[in-house]
Amino acid sequence: MAGGAQRAVLVTGATGYIGGRLVPRLLERGFRVRCLVRSAPKLATRPWSGGPGVEIVQGDAGDRGALADAMRGCEAAYYLVHSMIVAGRAYEERDKLLARRFGEAVAGAGVGRIVYLGGLGEEGAGLSRHLASRREVEAALAAGGVPVTALRAAMIVGSGSASFEILRYLVERLPVMVTPRWVDTPCQPIAVRDVLHYLVACLDAPATVGMTLDIGGPDVLPYRELMQIMAAALGLRRRIIVPVPVLTPRLSSLWIHLVTPVGKEIARPLAEGLRNPVVCRDDRARELMPCDPMPVREAIVAALGRAEQHEVETSWLDAGPIPGDPDWAGGTVFENRRAAEISAPPAVVFASVCRIGGGHGWYAADLLWRLRGLLDRLAGGPGLRRGRRDPERVGFGDALDFWRVVGIVPDRTLRLRAEMKLPGVAELEFDVEPPQASGAGCRLAQVARFMPRGLAGLAYWYAVLPLHGIVFRGMLAGIRRHAEARAREG
Repeated sequence: MAGGAQRAVLVTGATGYIGGRLVPRLLERGFRVRCLVRSAPKLATRPWSGGPGVEIVQGDAGDRGALADAMRGCEAAYYLVHSMIVAGRAYEERDKLLARRFGEAVAGAGVGRIVYLGGLGEEGAGLSRHLASRREVEAALAAGGVPVTALRAAMIVGSGSASFEILRYLVERLPVMVTPRWVDTPCQPIAVRDVLHYLVACLDAPATVGMTLDIGGPDVLPYRELMQIMAAALGLRRRIIVPVPVLTPRLSSLWIHLVTPVGKEIARPLAEGLRNPVVCRDDRARELMPCDPMPVREAIVAALGRAEQHEVETSWLDAGPIPGDPDWAGGTVFENRRAAEISAPPAVVFASVCRIGGGHGWYAADLLWRLRGLLDRLAGGPGLRRGRRDPERVGFGDALDFWRVVGIVPDRTLRLRAEMKLPGVAELEFDVEPPQASGAGCRLAQVARFMPRGLAGLAYWYAVLPLHGIVFRGMLAGIRRHAEARAREG
């Protein structure tokens, strides 16, 4: 790309599923990329974050001052922000407000255009709340007077996407499915590879400025057939699917919440949108930005392969706010402290700590952890099914089952905050203390903290206190055994 190294673009949502994959593609094309993020440490583990073409600006998308600073000198601004995880059922109003402020800031900064990724779906009164909100965001972005390139997509097929994970878990876990009538709704899925192609290619296609373009793969099929394709890709028998007219979006979302890792806050709007046909109206996107879109069978097989090889580049779990420390100030904080001397180097001990959760389990009392995860899932929390993106490595902001990494110092400290349903706030912290004298061993300190809310919080702490000896003592002993075994293996 001639002169591409001098062209700068802004990307919001760089910690999310699409944004985290878009930035490296833009860098490959020679763009300089400025990322506006709420929490800069969340990008620290991305392999591209420290590159010469990347600038990270910490700030909120609703802060006009932060937006003005971030946009300075950029020719285009990608708007990949969604409040569904942050604001829950009230996300529509927050999304409109953020989009309007963003559009105004773009106009004030002299940026040439906005690029936005929205959702497919016919216009009209029958559009779901979620898809209708996507349309309102398009309008709010354009209200500032800067042209918007709006790319509309249906289900995005890629390892780690929320829609893909819902599909995979439903098919994997349910040989017989009683489904709503939306199972026969036509859709036009698109591989995440092709979404990224359009997002990047539009910058070098002047005709796309100010246009709304539908993007999709080559296949149009009902969700019923999509499920059977997934079953074949997983090596499973054909699923028995029985559509019934009585399952409401609310019941569908609760079922998705219980069976898949996706919480009801995300499942509800997605389930509501499944009743709307999502099919491209024309082929203008392919004409203006030529590509050979991947068939849905190939896209599903590729996504499953990525997940199996632990090469999930980004995940829907990456999005969402990271809670900070201020809410620990004041009040009662209960602590359960333990420590162990371990005959292994600090780096090996820390690596063993970072394996907790997901497929590795929690080193001890796995039955109790599974029971707690099931209770949390029934209460509306994430449960254990969410797992983790990578089986060995963790980074700031990563999800580990129903915990979230809120602090990490390599080879020294890992701090987790619970996202399970609790009458209070819980944290679990590990500190690897280097040896005081010469030697290969070190000391691992483990602290479980809980700040209760009201009498229910106090009752919860004392109810689970007898189990701490089993759970946390066993976890610490398991980490020690694993680290010492790794040290002996060299």
